[in-house]
Amino acid sequence: MTTYAHGVAEVTDADFAAEVLGADRPVLVKFTAEWCGPCRQLRPVLGALAAEEAGRLRVVEIDVDRNPATTLRYGVLSTPTLMVFRAGEPVRSLVGARPGRRLREELADVLG
Repeated sequence: MTTYAHGVAEVTDADFAAEVLGADRPVLVKFTAEWCGPCRQLRPVLGALAAEEAGRLRVVEIDVDRNPATTLRYGVLSTPTLMVFRAGEPVRSLVGARPGRRLREELADVLG
């Protein structure tokens, strides 16, 4: 697993189950691609969220082109797709980039 300078770790098909499904707290997964402009726009937003919610929420990303099994398993058709997993199950799915304030509002009930 790689952690980027913006504080978001990258997961793969190989470690998704251990890093996301087996996590002890909710995990926000960004399904992303290198060629995706809106995905790049979300990087600082998710980096800030990861720093602010470090004890309550883990934030990771997975490249859809390099990790087709996980992408297919969760039916991801667009990037960026954000999914929140809790206790190994997806509990929220959001498609598209959004500003930090709006993202926090949409995740308020998940963060609890």
